[in-house]
Amino acid sequence: MPTTYALLSTYPPTQCGLATFTAALLAHLAQPGDQVAVVRVLDEPAPCPADEVVHDLVAGSVASASAAAAVLNGFDVVIVQHEYGIYGGPDGQDVISLLDALYVPSIVVLHTVLAHPTSRQRVILDEVIAAASVVVTMTQTARSRLLDIYGTAPEKVFVIPHGAADHRTAASDHRTAASDHRTAASDHRTAASDHRMTVPAQTTGRPTVLTWGLLGPGKGIEHAIDSIALLREHGLDIDYQVAGQTHPRVLGRDGEAYRRALQAQARAGGVADRVHFDGRFLPGATLSQLIGAADVVLLPYDSLEQVTSGVLIEAVTAGKPVVSTCFPHAVELLGAGLLVERQDPAGIAQALYRVLTEPGLSARMSSYSATLAPQLLWPAVAHSYRELASAITMTRAGTPL
Repeated sequence: MPTTYALLSTYPPTQCGLATFTAALLAHLAQPGDQVAVVRVLDEPAPCPADEVVHDLVAGSVASASAAAAVLNGFDVVIVQHEYGIYGGPDGQDVISLLDALYVPSIVVLHTVLAHPTSRQRVILDEVIAAASVVVTMTQTARSRLLDIYGTAPEKVFVIPHGAADHRTAASDHRTAASDHRTAASDHRTAASDHRMTVPAQTTGRPTVLTWGLLGPGKGIEHAIDSIALLREHGLDIDYQVAGQTHPRVLGRDGEAYRRALQAQARAGGVADRVHFDGRFLPGATLSQLIGAADVVLLPYDSLEQVTSGVLIEAVTAGKPVVSTCFPHAVELLGAGLLVERQDPAGIAQALYRVLTEPGLSARMSSYSATLAPQLLWPAVAHSYRELASAITMTRAGTPL
C-alpha cells in the first residue's frame, strides 16, 4: 500500500549536515506510489525553489509552527531530524510543542546524544523521546547512551546507520595511482616504539590526505597541520586537502577567522605549499572525485561526544583508509581505521606514516571497509526507514510492533 512521508528538517539550499542527510533520504525513500515531502526548518523566511518543500517552519514563529503541525498531520508518517541547534527556543526546545501536536506516527532521528548534557538539554531530549513514536540513533554507542543515561525503553530505540553515497567507482579509479605511493614505500616500516621515521624519496606523486566537511573550531585541523609539518621534517612529503565551507553559524559569528588562522599556521610551520583549502560546499560529483583521489581520509576532531559522523561513513563506504581521533563513532568502526588521541599531532603523524608505508595495511583497511559498505549505502538505509515506518503504522492500526 502506498505511503506518504513528511520529512521535518533543514533542507537545501541550506548547507548543513542535516539538510544533506534529508535530501539523500528523500531521494531514496519512496517506493512506486509513495509520496515524500519536506517541511523545511529555517532561521528566517526564505524563497523556496524546491517543489517537494510543502511548508516552512520558521524558528520562533508560533504561526508557522501551528501550520507545520497541520501539514505534517496530513501524512502517514513524519520523520523528524533532531539536533539541538536547528529549532527555535533555547537549545531548540520549540520542537517539543510541535511533536506534541502530531497525531500521526513519528520517527525522530537523533543526530546528537550527549553523554553529559546540560539540565535543559536533558529535559528536552527526554521530552522529544516521550513525544516520538520511536527514535532512531545511527550507532550502537548512541543507543547505549539512551538506555544507560536517559533510561529510554529499549523497544523504543532503533539503530539505522547514517547513509552514504556510493563513491566506490571514483575510489576504484584512483587505486592504480594510489598503489604507486604504497609500492614506493613498501619496504619501509615505522619503529612504533620510538617513532623514528626513515622515508624513501617519492618516486611518483605525493600522497594525498583529505579532510572534508563544514569547517569550524573543534574540527582539529590545527593538529592535522602540525602533523603534516612533522612528517615533512622526517622526509615524508604529503599534500593535505581541507575541503568545505565554513559552517554558516560560525561564519555569521566569527567570519573566516578560523580558516585564516589555519592558513597562518601552515605558513608558520613551513607547509603552506602542502596544505590546500577548498572553501566550497561541494556537490556530490565533485566530492566523489575528491574522495577518489585521496590516499587517506583524516578525521582529527576534538570532540569526545560525536556519536555520528557522515564523513566517516562516506570514507568507509568509499573503501578509504581512515585515520581518526577517538570519538565514539570512530571507535565503533575501529576495524575500518587507525585511532589516535585527540589533539595529538605526533600520533596523527605516526598513523599517517603507517598507512602510507606499512606493507598491506592500506589494503587491509580498504578490504574491511568493503564488508561494511553494503549496509551503509543510502538504498539500504532508506529500506530500513521504510520498514520501520511500516511497523509503526501497523502498530497504530492495532498490530504489535
